[in-house]
Amino acid sequence: MARRGENIYKRKDGRWEGRILNWNGKYQYMYGRSYKEVKEKIKNHPNYVKSQNMDTSINKHGAVKTFELWLKSNALEQVKPSTFENYYRCMQKYVIPFFKTAGNDRITTFSVAHFVQSIRDNLSLSESYQRKILTIFKTALREILKGSAEYSSILEFVKLPKAKNTTVQVFSMREQRLVEDAALHSDDMRALGIILCFYTGIRLGELCALKWGDIDFEAGTMSIMRTVSRIKNFQQGENKTRLLIGMPKSQNSIRKIPLPDFLLKLSVKLKMQAEDEDCYVLSGTKTPIDPRTYQKLYKKILVIAGVKDRKFHAIRHTFATRALELGIDIKTLSEILGHSNVSITLNIYAHSLMDQKRIAIEKLNEMHITQMESPSFAVNSPVTSV
Repeated sequence: MARRGENIYKRKDGRWEGRILNWNGKYQYMYGRSYKEVKEKIKNHPNYVKSQNMDTSINKHGAVKTFELWLKSNALEQVKPSTFENYYRCMQKYVIPFFKTAGNDRITTFSVAHFVQSIRDNLSLSESYQRKILTIFKTALREILKGSAEYSSILEFVKLPKAKNTTVQVFSMREQRLVEDAALHSDDMRALGIILCFYTGIRLGELCALKWGDIDFEAGTMSIMRTVSRIKNFQQGENKTRLLIGMPKSQNSIRKIPLPDFLLKLSVKLKMQAEDEDCYVLSGTKTPIDPRTYQKLYKKILVIAGVKDRKFHAIRHTFATRALELGIDIKTLSEILGHSNVSITLNIYAHSLMDQKRIAIEKLNEMHITQMESPSFAVNSPVTSV
């Protein structure tokens, strides 16, 4: 019979079957007339010898040093700065402190399972943040354990919390009207950017990174080419954070969005303050406005409008919800929002989609009442088949 912890089994045809993990992450199978024969084949196989050596090298520096080396291999030059910052925060705040504790100084099935459970049991972390931490942890393990015989057995313990469909924050039509009015009549012309977001759904970082050269007034379109974010500064002796102008969230986030006529007319007023096409829309200069600064202006507009405080991202959710209410198809909406695929849009706005389905079914109900139950629909002759 199969021995615990070994991938050797007796088949129904009487033969014995064993498997080892290759360096490409796939299994290789070996067969024999007995358990001992298969075990000898596995032990003598070159890939088994390599994997055993790899197991030793995984923990030769200890878990902490191994994770630090992985972090170093994903330096700012290797991944997007915002991605590296996420890696850094996760490793320094959660992973490394845990693997410094007694009994967890090596990467094993026990220590990995224990870490995952500690994150799942941490009630101070939201489920979405737990998922983020474990996703980064799993990414690190995949690279560290690549080619190891324990690759599958260890990764099996890193199970992510299931993503839940949470109700997104949305401004009601009345609230949107109040916010737009406050922005339109604000002494600060930059507040017009809030209205721009209500009718295009662009993100805060994308708004701050928007240049006048990105707006084609003749074609009536706006190109999203970059984003602005404030990230941790890893250079010693410098400020703790720095403003980064980089690529949008994903390749799909680089997109062209048609603009309503009224927005083009409003934009002309703001453009008069700019020096040239290379200037940023909100700042009017060649230096972008800090997203944190614009957040403060946004909060001020909400107070003036007398509207309940919400995150800036609620404007993006409001745009998507209004679009669905107006019957804009999900594929078009997904492309305007810059989502990498339609399923993301479907998952986020499932509640809004259900509302639209109810409206559609209610229309069918009204059709039945007005058309099918009317006297003119009465059948005067029997229906015969041919």
